[in-house]
Amino acid sequence: MVRVSLVVAAVLMLTTLVALLAVRQVLVDQMDVQLHAVAARQARSETPDGDQQAPRGATELGNPIGTIIVEQHGSFASARVVSEGALVVPSGDVIADLLNLPDDGEIRTLVLDDFGSYRVISVTRGDGTYVAALPLKQVNQMTMRVLLFMSALTLVAIAVAVMVTRPLVHRSLRPLHRLAETAHQVGQLDLRTGEVALPMRALDTDPGNEVGQVGRAFNQMLDNVESALAARQESETKVRRFVADASHELRNPLASIRGYAELTRRGREALPDQSQFAMQRIESESSRMSSLVEDLLLLARLDSDPNLQPEPVDCVEVVLNAVSDARAAGGGQRWQVDLPSHEVLAMADRHRLVQVVVNLLSNARKHTPAGTVVTASVRSEPGWVLIEVADTGPGIPEAVSGQVFERFARADVARAHSAEPSTGLGLAIVEAVMAAHGGTATVSSHPGDTRFQLRFPAAPAQD
Repeated sequence: MVRVSLVVAAVLMLTTLVALLAVRQVLVDQMDVQLHAVAARQARSETPDGDQQAPRGATELGNPIGTIIVEQHGSFASARVVSEGALVVPSGDVIADLLNLPDDGEIRTLVLDDFGSYRVISVTRGDGTYVAALPLKQVNQMTMRVLLFMSALTLVAIAVAVMVTRPLVHRSLRPLHRLAETAHQVGQLDLRTGEVALPMRALDTDPGNEVGQVGRAFNQMLDNVESALAARQESETKVRRFVADASHELRNPLASIRGYAELTRRGREALPDQSQFAMQRIESESSRMSSLVEDLLLLARLDSDPNLQPEPVDCVEVVLNAVSDARAAGGGQRWQVDLPSHEVLAMADRHRLVQVVVNLLSNARKHTPAGTVVTASVRSEPGWVLIEVADTGPGIPEAVSGQVFERFARADVARAHSAEPSTGLGLAIVEAVMAAHGGTATVSSHPGDTRFQLRFPAAPAQD
């Protein structure tokens, strides 16, 4: 709208300038015709009676007020200015300026002292020089009136253009506004995981205009994105189903292997040393594989159907019990708690809440050296309960700090200080459980200060 108004203003100003120049030229041409008539009357006139010093034609009827008539013969010059009363004698400077003009019959514009702008013609006839000059005062006044009128007309036209353009622009931009609103709705969707539906579509798809073409292209893009997301979801579903099925099928063989390995303990002393070592390794690895299979099966269940049973749970009690269990498990860490004196209730599944807290404490025990201070704390914020596990260990390298919650992510040797095997799924389970609760799991780490934070929805206040 601003651009249209500026274009209209520029066109009108240009039109005003052209019209003003044209009007002025017409008025000047009319004055030139009148000046030729004055010069012709001067040529036909005789010396006026009663004023022998006045130039010829000075008293002729038809000369406009302000006309200057000059006549020179040799060194003698006479001049008069036509006024409403008697003729007025101009100053010597004015006479000199007029007589200094070329006497070639051309009309020129000259600015005279005390008189202003004049159109002047100078000719030589016989033994003298004759000059006639008409004032441009009326032309200038008329030009100023036209300028004021055209300026007022330009302002009115600009105002009308703004009033007319505004609703037209708004009406023409409505399809774009609708398209932008649709794009904004799509931009707010969470397209990272899960089944994603894109029901919104652009309504303006007329191929006969540019907005309709953009709308059609936008709908085609949404169709393509929706197909890609559906294919991704189908692939993820197949992978999860496969992991769940494989984990479920592996539980019984692994249980049998562990059972037979444990059965050999009774007569294991009679076996050779190599056979005893092999049976011990079989039992150990079968236990580790059973733990891995259970974790995979749990993740598959959390992905497909979390089946949580949220209830008000006292996080202070959960953290206190989990720290006591971690202290009993050993490892050489120094365990501390920072807990409020009152209960802090979170709306969570008790079993899953205990599981994620135990996983974080186990992660600190496995990946920090003896003597590390591990602090578990609980605090509340409006609408949320925060559980934090912090340690003073070596920290998580930047190369893997953004991947600790991914499946099978493992810390490097610098942070691994435990002989206990790690499946690399503990923190992935933590994130999956938190996502199922509608909360978040975050980590910040640098040497000497690593903090894992869980954010659970707070339980509603009880009367």
